[in-house]
Amino acid sequence: MATATKVRDHVDHAQDKTKSKTRAAIDFAHQAERLAYLAPAQEDDATGSTQAVEAKFITAQDPVIVTADGGRLPAVPIDEAKKLNRLRDLIDDRDPSESAPVAGEAREAKDGTIHGARPADASPSQAGDEGQTDAPLQSQTPPSRTNPLFPPLPMYGPPSVLRKLQVWCFRGTSAVLSFCFLLVIILGALFTSMPDVAKRQWMRLTFQDPNKNRPFYHEEYKRKRARRVAEKAWEKESHSQTKANAHGADEFTPLEGGPDKIPCDVRYYARRVGLDCEIFEVQTEDGFIIELWHIYNPREYKRSDPLQRTPNSPDVFNNATSTDGVSGSQYEPGDKKYPVLLIHGLLQSAGAYCTNDDDSLAFFLAKSGYDVWLGNNRCGFKPRHNMLSYSDPRMWAWNIRQMGVMDLPALISRVLAETGFSKLGLIAHSQGTTQTLVALAKEQRPEIGDKISVFCALAPAAYAGPLIGKMYFKFMRVISPGMFRAIFGIHAFIPFMMTMHSLLPPRFYGAMGYRVFSFLFNWTDDRWERDLRDRMFQFAPVYVSAESMRWWLGRECFAKQKCILATREEKIIEDREDAQEDEQRERSDESSDDEDDELGAGADAIDVHNHDSNRAKYAWYGPRTPPFAFWVCGNDALVDGRRLLRRFERGREPYVNLVHSKVIEGYEHLDVIWAMDAIEKVGKEVREVIWKTADEEARKMCRTPRGCAGIKQDDCYARVGDQETESRRMDSTAGEWSAKGREQVSGGGGEGDRNLEEEIREGDERV
Repeated sequence: MATATKVRDHVDHAQDKTKSKTRAAIDFAHQAERLAYLAPAQEDDATGSTQAVEAKFITAQDPVIVTADGGRLPAVPIDEAKKLNRLRDLIDDRDPSESAPVAGEAREAKDGTIHGARPADASPSQAGDEGQTDAPLQSQTPPSRTNPLFPPLPMYGPPSVLRKLQVWCFRGTSAVLSFCFLLVIILGALFTSMPDVAKRQWMRLTFQDPNKNRPFYHEEYKRKRARRVAEKAWEKESHSQTKANAHGADEFTPLEGGPDKIPCDVRYYARRVGLDCEIFEVQTEDGFIIELWHIYNPREYKRSDPLQRTPNSPDVFNNATSTDGVSGSQYEPGDKKYPVLLIHGLLQSAGAYCTNDDDSLAFFLAKSGYDVWLGNNRCGFKPRHNMLSYSDPRMWAWNIRQMGVMDLPALISRVLAETGFSKLGLIAHSQGTTQTLVALAKEQRPEIGDKISVFCALAPAAYAGPLIGKMYFKFMRVISPGMFRAIFGIHAFIPFMMTMHSLLPPRFYGAMGYRVFSFLFNWTDDRWERDLRDRMFQFAPVYVSAESMRWWLGRECFAKQKCILATREEKIIEDREDAQEDEQRERSDESSDDEDDELGAGADAIDVHNHDSNRAKYAWYGPRTPPFAFWVCGNDALVDGRRLLRRFERGREPYVNLVHSKVIEGYEHLDVIWAMDAIEKVGKEVREVIWKTADEEARKMCRTPRGCAGIKQDDCYARVGDQETESRRMDSTAGEWSAKGREQVSGGGGEGDRNLEEEIREGDERV
């Protein structure tokens, strides 16, 4: 009897297991269809199976979908991903740990907010003891909230009749309403520019020079004249051999010339200064195809085969340090170039670094001896995905987080794979700094800090400036998410702008672009070379998702919190702490001559110790963070760089070494890359900081960049246990073409004074 009972139990167990697997298989099929690219009825022999087979957790918050044909789809809600993997585990008798989310760290803020993915076994009470926190200025905090800065993105399934109807409704309403919004902005820009236009015309009628009061008036005039002479000389030289002979003594021989056609083409501008450019295609871990531009000297580097520049596997950091890639293998050990990656700002492409001839930051670094790579974020001028089409709303369901945790690692990984280095120098401007600061946060993707030798942030965008309160930005902030999508759609943000880019003459488009951006952001061209201004706006705007603009300007995220990684409540707490610190410091200074000063100092030391431990707990960044360097614009109304500097100077980031910080008084948001003296005030310092922070082993493998020969081993950065924060530097000479500026201005990549008079004389002789 006992044997029969065991057999019956075994059979019952097997039947239950079979039934369980059958139910799991049915549920899995439904879930796979829900997360698929196409519904089964829409698939054919050409498409193959596009059903979801697995959710791959890139981070604890980012599960991307892997389809049956090996494709990738953008991240889905965590619960949906876990359900798919759990059902797959039941069917395949797979260990659940194999498909479990990657380990992630949740960061608790002083106001009780939980940033990042909450551990699976955590409850709200575990994040804080019934709302309590050890923040020094609050004994009671509100209940914990999870990710108020990065709310869930909308989820769109495979195309269906209802889905297509929804998509076309949004495309119809947004086409009309967003065009009206853009029209209001354009009319506002034209209206507000009328007084300036009238003033300039009046000055011309009265025989006055309207440009006489520009900060770099004389230098602008000389550069413009030298450029015109060089253009005429190029046109006269009839064939390439003559041109080569004319420039044979130069290290960087121009490969393009004549009157500027102002195309939207980085290679064209690189060739005008004796460099060249090749385009690599990079696949992100969620399937987007983005462009990586490589700037090189054609005299010492052979353009790689087009097949070698196609997208690689979407997985990152697989072979980045194991072999020299195409780029790195062309240089001998000891003569290699240290890799540098540049990331652009909001609504721009990486071409923004290439518009100022030799004074472009990208060209300056390339001629200094760095291996320069320009990274473009998803969509850009050519929205591409390995599966999704432009009309699919899933292609546009992303914001700044995805740009940081997906695009940035993909670009870094490809550069390291191509060059054979273990780290690179990272330079970013505006939104590029935002995506980097977000990605490096300890609850996001801090491991990419291991691949960065230094992060150089130009006009760092972490805190909002006063411009966020402008009327048209307030309008975007007060409307609901549903209304935002009705006005701006669920695809690209105002795509009509890119249509006009392809239709309008370049000079008219550049002039209009400047007027619109100047109206929106209160920028001026005072410090730019006006003769090149139309170029600067050929690389903006680009395709970005409406969701990303909603993150910046909508009612839920940045515009509300006015910070990328902290809530308004936490900022208030920090302000109170700073005020208390200042008050305590003043009292300490007043009592420094008292008899009990020694005892008081000991008590203060204990307070500081406790204070530092609390701040480490609430820090944004952990021990894997690379050194930071900041260049802050002193007259920047778009972002508040000074507040970010104060965060580091007050010790709120004990794991981050701030190796360089500078406030350039008078500089506006774009002056750090476009001002005529930006190479003097920013570029040369960036060049030096990158070399000082490179690993000793990497420096031995590389040629020493120009201008860095005087840097000794003792001057180079070495990571230590304690935080290092360099004293803030102030530069109050913005807008003054000083003697130092004349000595340091870039001239064809050389060091020393650029003799424009000599250039003009030589050009006249060639003509």
